Amino acid sequence: MPNFKKYDYNQSSMVVINFEEQLRPGTFEFTLHRLIDNHIDLSAFYDKYKNDAGGRSAYDPAILLKVILFAYSKGITSSREIQWECEHNIIFKALSCDSVPHFTSIASFISSYPDAVESVFEQVLLVCDEQGLIGNELFAIDGCKMPSNASKEHSGTLGELAYKREKIQRQIKHCMKEHKRLDRRRPKDRERKDQLEQSIDTLSKHFDKIDKFLKTAAPRMGQGKRKKEVKSNITDNESGKMTTSKGTIQGYNGVAAVDKKHQIIIEAQTFGESQEHHTLKPMLDGITEHYQKTGMHQDILSEHVVVTADTGFANESNYQYLKEEGINAYIPDNRFRSRDPKFKHQKTKHGKRHRDTLVGVKEVIPTSEFTFNLKKKTCTCPAGNEMWLHSDYSMGSGRRKLAFEGKLTDCRNCDLKEQCMRNPSSADTRKGHGRQVSKTFSVGHSATDWMKKRVDSRLGKQIYGHRMSVVEPVFGNIGTNKRLNRFSLRGKEKVQGQWRLFCLVHNIEKVMNYGNLQ
Repeated sequence: MPNFKKYDYNQSSMVVINFEEQLRPGTFEFTLHRLIDNHIDLSAFYDKYKNDAGGRSAYDPAILLKVILFAYSKGITSSREIQWECEHNIIFKALSCDSVPHFTSIASFISSYPDAVESVFEQVLLVCDEQGLIGNELFAIDGCKMPSNASKEHSGTLGELAYKREKIQRQIKHCMKEHKRLDRRRPKDRERKDQLEQSIDTLSKHFDKIDKFLKTAAPRMGQGKRKKEVKSNITDNESGKMTTSKGTIQGYNGVAAVDKKHQIIIEAQTFGESQEHHTLKPMLDGITEHYQKTGMHQDILSEHVVVTADTGFANESNYQYLKEEGINAYIPDNRFRSRDPKFKHQKTKHGKRHRDTLVGVKEVIPTSEFTFNLKKKTCTCPAGNEMWLHSDYSMGSGRRKLAFEGKLTDCRNCDLKEQCMRNPSSADTRKGHGRQVSKTFSVGHSATDWMKKRVDSRLGKQIYGHRMSVVEPVFGNIGTNKRLNRFSLRGKEKVQGQWRLFCLVHNIEKVMNYGNLQ
């Protein structure tokens, strides 16, 4: 048998290690270490500490920030796991100078200093600009919806939560009644009584939680023009219920603005609403504020920097704001593709999307087969019958809507009734109605028409074509490589701090790959 040198993994060894030498140039940890030590002012953290007159020494913010950002770069978000890495991983030991922060200190640091994290974000942005990594030619804005530390089962309007509270109260009364019945008739049935006691305890805690919330909460209103109440959440009322490609989640929308040159994130915010159109102005204001604070530019958006975003950010008020402020933006409406000749026959060739998911929906003659005269406000059905004007109202933003309905006598005896109406039998009843159609059109020149002209132009299509290649790889890096698939905190400020920490990791990687940090 060959004679090999003996080895034993289950042994200890005293090794002299220089921590600085473990951080090899060209790596993320080396860039992170040099950046924080030589280029970042952490005084924004110092004001939070009150132990200068006495008390136990605290961990230096530089140490905690290095450890947390390096952990996030490896996809580690658990504070307990970060503590374990500080105990066993040589790179973590080198960054922390062999200190082992307790997981509660790590968790507290992540959630307690969102304003200080913003200061670090701005300083790293300034370093990126000094390194020539920001082109200031095109900014792409988009959002990424992720669940947070909140249960969507605890969501509802105040009325729905009040009904749920009453339902739980009835369940508690039923369990208590059953428990008393067992006491009288079957005193030895201990197992069933234990189950009832456990149910009463669980339901009571749930009842108290909802009751406490309802006594202090006010209705949460939506962000649209029609201020409707949206669902509140007991565990995190700043989060929102959102529909994504992976189902409905309770969480936040992490929005980022990305520069085209090297995909540097220049602004990052989170919002607890599913709709994105109300986030555009805060994002643009945030970009201007960061540039002014760092001294990079006093009014960067007025210098004809191109701003792009997808249709989720499109509405009349946003277009009006962009037009009045003179911002060079290209944000298409949701009919952008239908006006493009390249996609003219797409539905004919491939069919409409999601037709396989429709259940019990009858195909009828489409609205396009009806003849409208907008000046005379008339409509003629495919059978040649005049329809009566049901309603005519303004939708705001220079748009009007005309709604027409077929006369009962015409629809009842029409040969196309079976093809035209989803429920033809309704026309035969006294209180029924005929076929209904509507037409929406613009009155005059609105800001939406202004944006349509821009995005439909040859230059507009060329510029908008860059949006996806600029911002989507950033979300791919953060979501796939850094494994951020949910926010672990509660509250908008804390979640925004965590989102900016991940965006910091992305920007530091860009400094590592394309910069020349001394």
